[in-house]
Amino acid sequence: MHRLALFDLDGTLADRRSALSDAVTGLCRAHALTPTAEQWLRTELVDRANAADFARLREVFGLDAPAAQLWQEYVSLMAAAVTCRPEVLEGLARLRKAAWTIGIITNGASDIQRAKLTATGLADLVDGVAVSGDLEIRKPDLRLFELAATRCGVNLACGGWMIGDNPAGDIGGGHKAGLRTIWLRGRPWPNDLTAAHHVVDDVTDAITILLNETE
Repeated sequence: MHRLALFDLDGTLADRRSALSDAVTGLCRAHALTPTAEQWLRTELVDRANAADFARLREVFGLDAPAAQLWQEYVSLMAAAVTCRPEVLEGLARLRKAAWTIGIITNGASDIQRAKLTATGLADLVDGVAVSGDLEIRKPDLRLFELAATRCGVNLACGGWMIGDNPAGDIGGGHKAGLRTIWLRGRPWPNDLTAAHHVVDDVTDAITILLNETE
């Protein structure tokens, strides 16, 4: 099997949840938004965010700031708030040293996802990145997995691994792509979905599994 490891970003390598909370708080303070507007934002952005959300925010709450400005402020705040734990970065560095090819495959708008990768230092540790906003398709679409492999300089048909926290998008998509899978436990597991090859509670445990495969 080829030493290809594709990782999800949000909720797997990076802590989106706490970053989202900090970014929304910062944006609301900067524009003196009402508690109602803040709750609206938290609800709308809980799973994903894109520029259209901020056009709706401006329209619903009659804000003066242009939607593009609000979006760029949010992107900057998310990049400043998002974190990837040192032990995760160290684990990825160990994988690269062990001759693994590492890719990130993530749903989301291209600009915000790449801002997170740069801010966390993940961009320096991966061989390729595929963001759903690049093609306007989302995991589990096979084309996004193919794009990730291509950007890593490898052929998806040679196999590899997919690691993520989303049962349908990451594990279901990984299975369709012919990859072995590692699921980060947390979200409800659909009854009709084939089980992951491994289940872990932390991405560092997944990295350990991959390193053991190398030995």
